Amino acid sequence: MPEMLYTMVVGLGRAGAGLHLPALARARERQPRWFAPGPVVAFDRDAAVRARHVADGVRTVASLAQAGYVLDPERTVVHVCTPPAARAELVGELLRLGFRRLLVDWPLACGDRETTRLTDLLRQPGVQAAAVAPWRDSTLTGRLTALVRERSALGALRQISVVQNRPRFRRSLAAAGHPTAFDIGIPHALGVLLRLAGDAEVAGATCTDLDVHGRRLPRLGGATLRLAHHGGVRSVIRSDLTSPVRERRITLRFDHGSAIGHYPAGASDDHSQLRLLVPNAPVGQVAVFADDALTEFMLRAYADFATGGPGAAAFEEQARVAGLLGEAKELAFPLETWERRGELAGVG
Repeated sequence: MPEMLYTMVVGLGRAGAGLHLPALARARERQPRWFAPGPVVAFDRDAAVRARHVADGVRTVASLAQAGYVLDPERTVVHVCTPPAARAELVGELLRLGFRRLLVDWPLACGDRETTRLTDLLRQPGVQAAAVAPWRDSTLTGRLTALVRERSALGALRQISVVQNRPRFRRSLAAAGHPTAFDIGIPHALGVLLRLAGDAEVAGATCTDLDVHGRRLPRLGGATLRLAHHGGVRSVIRSDLTSPVRERRITLRFDHGSAIGHYPAGASDDHSQLRLLVPNAPVGQVAVFADDALTEFMLRAYADFATGGPGAAAFEEQARVAGLLGEAKELAFPLETWERRGELAGVG
């Protein structure tokens, strides 16, 4: 019988407290068999942040070492939700304490060298690791994947475009940790593109600064990433973090039509939409369906951990995403400048 697993969330910022804890609550309610009874354990290096979450149904600890006594490290899944700077150092500490099952949030790390250090740690024997990739488990992604594989009346896939628009002024000004626009949303979209069209090479990349209130925040205005997939498909991701509206739209162009999908634009809703457009046919109806991708990802990840661990191929897929993002950053701005700036660790 699969073992029931404990949970520890490290980092109680936007990702840990705002996204992971609510998704974990929904996942525990839906499939309690994967989760050991008792509260989620949480740690943040800021004592004031820990104090704010005491009433949230979590048990906070004052250190990772204390977590090692409170929990059974061999039966615990650790959600690494801290900012990406010094992520490898944190994971190394967790491994020394005996924690071996790790869910690592995006971006994995800042800069190519730090990413390499982190992935080397996560590939060690006995370590079960997964990068947080909710779009991969999205119902919309599943429907799009079926369209591509079934070769329906739409024919073969030729092009994909992803548009991600959202205003992000307040969080960028708060210096919360994401180093560039390439690290905000684009990793999730890139994982979907690799799933739909296969491996690819970077064909072009640009990144813009964010200018607001007389300040310039480097690399946080938006980004564009173009890919040439090995199977012949061309794709592009465009992200605008200064947009006045929120939108996550994906368009697939086939030989004989198109599919236009809209992912949930934010945490306030959990529904996606999909429309199929075929020439000389009536305008297709919009299919609207529930799509709580992060909760679905949590359920799959815990099922994997409880039954032997996530497959290595899934982690390598996300490592490939990190590698392509590194190439995009190097193309968009000199890598030596990126690393000399301390990976822009204080900007986000």
